[in-house]
Amino acid sequence: MAVLLVASSVCALSLGTPYVPPHRLAGAVLDGDTTLAGVVVTELRVPRLVLALVAGACLGAAGLVLQEALRNPLAVPEMLGVSSGAALGVAAPLVLTLSLPAAVQPLLAIGGAALGGGLTLLAAGLGRSPSAVLLTGAAVAAALQAALLVLMVMADQLDLHLIYRYLLGSLSARTWDDIAGLWPWLLVAVPALVLCAPVLSVMRLGDEDAEALGVRAHRARLAALAIAVVLIAPVTAVCGPVAWVGFLAPHLARWFNPTAGAVRWLPWSAAWGAAVVTVADVPARLALAPVETPAGAWTALLGVPAGVALMRSGGGGRAARSAPGVGKALHGPRAAASGVTDEVPRAWAPDDARREEAGAGGTQPSPSRPTGMEDVR
Repeated sequence: MAVLLVASSVCALSLGTPYVPPHRLAGAVLDGDTTLAGVVVTELRVPRLVLALVAGACLGAAGLVLQEALRNPLAVPEMLGVSSGAALGVAAPLVLTLSLPAAVQPLLAIGGAALGGGLTLLAAGLGRSPSAVLLTGAAVAAALQAALLVLMVMADQLDLHLIYRYLLGSLSARTWDDIAGLWPWLLVAVPALVLCAPVLSVMRLGDEDAEALGVRAHRARLAALAIAVVLIAPVTAVCGPVAWVGFLAPHLARWFNPTAGAVRWLPWSAAWGAAVVTVADVPARLALAPVETPAGAWTALLGVPAGVALMRSGGGGRAARSAPGVGKALHGPRAAASGVTDEVPRAWAPDDARREEAGAGGTQPSPSRPTGMEDVR
């Protein structure tokens, strides 16, 4: 991954018009080169690279948070109404010709993302069923995308072109001012992620076992959605919904380290998200030069087949099977609460236990038959 990040970063800074040789990049960035090449590198390419790294890291971390909180490898921002809601919050003032300062755009994106995620959880019964949350989220995302289509019909030709490129996720023409608006939200999200990671490891065991260990599953799921909103919405406000990064990055983190848990997967998922966006932005800028294509189109084009291939290769299954202590933890709290061990089913009677002890000398224990006296026992 480090080699991939370095190679894609060098390509992002060197390739293009004008071409800057790799050995001149350090001088152009550090020495304040005033030539055309130096200005292009420092004022256009470096901010774009930094934005790609930050946006990819935020989307990758948010994808892992959602997948672990909902215990579903398909739980991505695009399927829960979060990305669509954030895009709607930014696109609506543009179409309605509302003049708002640039500093308000992240707030609008957060409001739209919270609206989409909140509608999903409310329609799914406040997240009581992870599968219901995912299915309901797909419906909410479709409704928000329909609202975006209505806005596109109302927009004039110039606004339509801007909205179209924005909805596909583009890093074009981004400057240091756009990146500066992300840091306050990152200062809030990063400590929340550090506190959230151990809780995600407990939620992998299921709602009942998590509550037996002291974690309120419904509240933890709401908190996970709030953290994902804070990570996704500011990035969406700046560069639009870069699709399927939150789907691919967690699967890459699990595939390369299947025996780890959420605490170790979280930084790797953020790093893989940064690598995915950085790699996708290179062909987005150069494939059809001088015309630029949106980076979100390339992340979807490359991310969906790669994510499906990782799922089919068994990366998620290997993670579940080889996670240390998961098998014991799945039954441990309930067994401790009831005094019944995992090896002896709950419905067995004391007579069955004595028959099993007697069968240890050579006879096999027979399962108990229903006699109608279970309640009396």
